[in-house]
This record gives sequence, structure tokens and C-alpha cells, in this order.
Amino acid sequence: MSVEPLREVIARHNLSASKALGQNFILDRQLLARIAAIPGDLSDQTVFEVGPGPGGLTRALLDAGARVIAVERDPRCIPALQELKSEYGDMLTLIEGDAMAIDAEATVGRGAHIVANLPYNVGTALLTGWLDGGEWPPFWASLTLMFQREVAQRIVAEPGTSAYGRLAVLAQWRSAPSIAMKVSRSAFVPPPKVESAVVHIVPKAAPEGVDPAVLTRLTAAAFGQRRKMLRQSLKSVPGALDALAAIGIDETRRAETVSVDEWIELARKL
Repeated sequence: MSVEPLREVIARHNLSASKALGQNFILDRQLLARIAAIPGDLSDQTVFEVGPGPGGLTRALLDAGARVIAVERDPRCIPALQELKSEYGDMLTLIEGDAMAIDAEATVGRGAHIVANLPYNVGTALLTGWLDGGEWPPFWASLTLMFQREVAQRIVAEPGTSAYGRLAVLAQWRSAPSIAMKVSRSAFVPPPKVESAVVHIVPKAAPEGVDPAVLTRLTAAAFGQRRKMLRQSLKSVPGALDALAAIGIDETRRAETVSVDEWIELARKL
């Protein structure tokens, strides 16, 4: 059976991407299938999808064999998603609500993959929430997420580059991020003003003896004043300057020159 083109689904339901909700729809089903393939074999796996919109990526995930739990806050999109629900039955669970207000772990359980063309206005906030949990390994098995390319570059950035900052440290200190695919503006309706990229993140073993709250406090202080030397930006963190000296980090350096491993050592020392 041929699948109705997404453009026709959108037209039939009188949908248009909402700028207020950060929506941009992808219509190319081959591209959507490639995104759905990034996490690997999804047969009998649970996938949590945020912002499915008209359901293009949702169908690609279902066709890959996944059980999909999709959260959509735009009521205009629900009828199109309900049609998918009628077609795929129990393989698709729809939740009408705001992903920012949902306890994802309680909703999907442990071991789920998160795959989403994230709304641009909440993408970074959702990512940091999934990365920043105290329990590790996290409830998710992998993250496959669409971002503005500039944000994607910040996630995978290396020390000494202008893109390197708190987001890079948060994403890299106990997980492994990579840019899996670059996506042209022309792939979206309407085309956004920026290029996009899909980031794939898998958790790795957390370094021993590091309190995530300490690492957060250190990087917030240092990158909050990234143009200043560490001796100035970290003086508000008790013991930080002594810890710098103890592990041999020059206090005249700036935050963007400190590697992820050095931030880990500093947090461990504190």
C-alpha cells in the first residue's frame, strides 16, 4: 500500500508549522527513514519522540519496528497522529502535553531511545535535562536529536574553540556525542533561517569520585565569565583555586582552554 505524501497529510489537516512552538516539518520520507536508522536496530525497542507534528518521523520509527511513545503539545497535530494510531495500533502511544512538564523516565521506563526533531525553542533545555540527571547510567539508551547546527557544534566542540562551553562539558564528561547527519534548510517546511544537524549521544561510564553538582557549579562559574582568567571566574567557588594549584592547572588560563578531563579532575579534587 502506498503511503500518502506528508505534504498531502499536512494540507488535508490544514496544518502549518507554528513559529511560537518552534516547529519545522520534514517532508522527505527517505530522510526521515535515515534519521530513524541512526540509533541502530529498533525492532521491539521503545522510542520516546518529542514533537512529532504531522507524524513523518513517527511513521519512520514505527516502520523500523519501534514501539513509539510520542508527546505532542499542538492539538492541531493530534488528528493526523490519531490516523497513525489507527494504522499501527498498540505500537504507538500518543500523549497530548508538554514534554517539558513530563517525567520522561516515568513515562517510558528505562532503556528507551529518545529520537526527535526537537522544537528549536526547547531543544537545549530538554537535552540538558536528559544529560544532567544524578542517576547514571541514565534511563535512556541513546539520544538522536535534531538541533540547529550551531547548537550541534557546541555539543561536540573541542577545547580551544569558540563553540566549546558548558554544553560540551555536560555532553562529553559521561557520554559520547557525535554529529550523525547534517540537514539542509531546504529539507524543512518552512525552511528555517539556519542549517540543522542530527546529534547522536550514547552514555558511557561516569568517572568515579565526581559529584555532578560540583561539576555544574564549576562550569557555571567559569563559562559564565569565559573571557576572564580562572583565578577570577572561579574565586566564587570555595576551594577551587587551591584545587587548580593542586592538580597543576594554570590559574591564568580561561575556561574554554580547560579540557573535559581537566574539568573532571577539578571536580573530583573538590
